[in-house]
Amino acid sequence: MKKYYSPTQAFAFLAILFWVSACNGPAAKDLPAEQAGESNKVADGHPKLIKTIGNPRYGNVNCILQDKAGNLWFGTTENGLYAYDGKSFRQFLVADGLNSNSINDILEDKDGNIWIGTKDGICLYNGKKFVEIQIPLPKNLSLNKNKFYQTHSVYDIMQDKANKLWFATIDGIYVYDGKSFTPFILDEAASGILTNNDKAERIFEDKAGNIWFGGRTNKGVYRYDGKAVTNLKLKELFQDGPKPKAHNWAWPQLQDKAGNIWFSNWGGAYRYDGKSFVSFTKEDGMPGAVTRIIEDKKGNIWFGGATGLSRYDGKIFTPFTKKDGLINPWVWSILEGTSESFWVGTRETGLYLYDGEKFIAYSEYKR
Repeated sequence: MKKYYSPTQAFAFLAILFWVSACNGPAAKDLPAEQAGESNKVADGHPKLIKTIGNPRYGNVNCILQDKAGNLWFGTTENGLYAYDGKSFRQFLVADGLNSNSINDILEDKDGNIWIGTKDGICLYNGKKFVEIQIPLPKNLSLNKNKFYQTHSVYDIMQDKANKLWFATIDGIYVYDGKSFTPFILDEAASGILTNNDKAERIFEDKAGNIWFGGRTNKGVYRYDGKAVTNLKLKELFQDGPKPKAHNWAWPQLQDKAGNIWFSNWGGAYRYDGKSFVSFTKEDGMPGAVTRIIEDKKGNIWFGGATGLSRYDGKIFTPFTKKDGLINPWVWSILEGTSESFWVGTRETGLYLYDGEKFIAYSEYKR
């Protein structure tokens, strides 16, 4: 059964939860058992994530997480959350305690609790059940003027070095210190157009402790050093199309082993060495619009985007597209697995495992 907590109840619950987790270690060991949807039908000799809701051509596998216990979690559009224990997939929907069937991001905190950012806010999985957590919004927060964004979407969740949780939401940026949520307001006069009712869609902390923000309604990227916010401008990159569209916003993605910070937008990617930005586009080997960037154990940088995957070894780009078996090539999520394998989530709620030689489909649509 779905449970809802008011801000006061939520804070009391979380305080107890964090205390219990600190005493007993990671909580995310067992997958929830209450009314889990069947998603473990075996086809082609291995289990598959079964999509059952909505148009087969609509929706993404937006995010992938491997928890401390080794379970894989996949967040989707419309089809809820899937958990994979290496033997079978299990689907969890609103009926199982989620506050929405559209999942944007998943994070396991340092205590083993799993935070789920959805179209309608936050859900917390404490090892046994899902609990809805409400961020208390400022009273003066105005309604978003775009009718398609009049929800309480949580786009991205990040835990910083001080163990504070940062939430990038449609209603602004919020920081949770273990007791309460605090709006992180960026001064409009000092920092351009990023305010408490705009979209910072991605948050990232670098090794020096700087917090980076980026979203599609803003120019450049924003860096918070603990005292002040700096807006760094970017070169325009052009999105493919009959009339190529220019983009100078960016999502912060990762800091590689060499210390470079990588960003992406619909025109390609940027690499920042602490002094200047270098841009990469489809002509260099980018998969068009870039949605996800990861670094593997060998130091290769992987880019997922509109036309598939691209692997960069520091010298050359190697593309992986539909001809390589990536049937739904628009990539939204990537996770490195074991033995040089990679999980890849795509449009049409597609899920693939790349075993180093070929892409194996791990998803299927059934009415």
